[in-house]
Amino acid sequence: MDVKKKRIIHISIIVGIIILVALIITLAVVLSSKEDKQEEPEKKSEEKEKEEEVDIVNSYNNTDELIKKYPVVNPTTVKAGLEEKIQNRLLTGFENWNRGFKAWKAWGNILYTQDSIYNVHGVRLTLAHYQESMDVALKQTNIIMGAFHNMLICDEFTAIYYDFVTVIGNNRVNGTVMEFVKFKDYEGELGTRVVEGWGSTKDNSYDGMLNFQGPEEKKVQQEQLDYMLKYEIPETDNLREKYLIKNPTNYTDDNAEKILDIILKGFDSWNNGISEYLNWLSIGYDEDAKSCDLQSKNRTMSEYKEEMKALVEKENIKKIYFDNILIRDNWAALHYRYTNENLSTKEITAGDRMQFLKFEQKGENLKIVASFIQ
Repeated sequence: MDVKKKRIIHISIIVGIIILVALIITLAVVLSSKEDKQEEPEKKSEEKEKEEEVDIVNSYNNTDELIKKYPVVNPTTVKAGLEEKIQNRLLTGFENWNRGFKAWKAWGNILYTQDSIYNVHGVRLTLAHYQESMDVALKQTNIIMGAFHNMLICDEFTAIYYDFVTVIGNNRVNGTVMEFVKFKDYEGELGTRVVEGWGSTKDNSYDGMLNFQGPEEKKVQQEQLDYMLKYEIPETDNLREKYLIKNPTNYTDDNAEKILDIILKGFDSWNNGISEYLNWLSIGYDEDAKSCDLQSKNRTMSEYKEEMKALVEKENIKKIYFDNILIRDNWAALHYRYTNENLSTKEITAGDRMQFLKFEQKGENLKIVASFIQ
């Protein structure tokens, strides 16, 4: 029972809710666990049967209706075909989530296959384990999906950045989160479904989420971690070969190649030291650009530079390769891997980051005018 309580506590802060809110969740979890233990088997069976009766949305023809309910603040081009299907799946997912756990689970059995994988805060989970973790979390709190800041869809990949509200009793906490998802069109009755997803990056939910893993997922996750820790950046002046994109997509926008070059140059300048990176910021970013890490207020470029100078005195961070760089119109979404050496303890860890960048033409140069990172 103690182990179960601990993992419930950790998973309840899946979206990085502040510590005070997490303590409130803990109390609710303890009370709920006692009630669940006394629940009669017959009641559980009845609830299981009712799961099939929940009202869910499942149609490719209601995109216009749903996008009014869940608007995209910074809309980008969505191409006909697979991308439109993915767009609908994302909107439908928000609608079914907000109808409650049973509706979301029923929808999940349509959206995912039994082989689908979802990485939640850096923890690799099967569909069954993912649903179990959400069941635990949503029994203690209510998470309401809001509007999308961005929805970039390129080929079979998508990156989303959106708002949500966490409700615990009379307390409401606003938050934002980023996700990357790979889809596949199975056609026929199966339709467009998730192959793998990455929901946010590692945070204080990580240890608790590990309790939901099976042995195979733990093995694969450790192999991925070992790969990052041993990874060596190729020695070449060709930045497109030096910083690999593991899941490349097609770029058809006029400025896409320029945007890609700016991103790669930023990676390389960071790895070459803080002086070169600060020089690059003056070139790659507009002087009035804003930077936000989702946990703090918008920072000016001067504030951001000071934070980076302080950071490199404590940590040696190397940006090593990309899972994705999605580019559509004047936006780019990045999912990348890094290693981090604590300069005090000499401990080396590895992780991932997600970032959205907005570009605008400033005179003769294309520049970053906004950055949002998680």
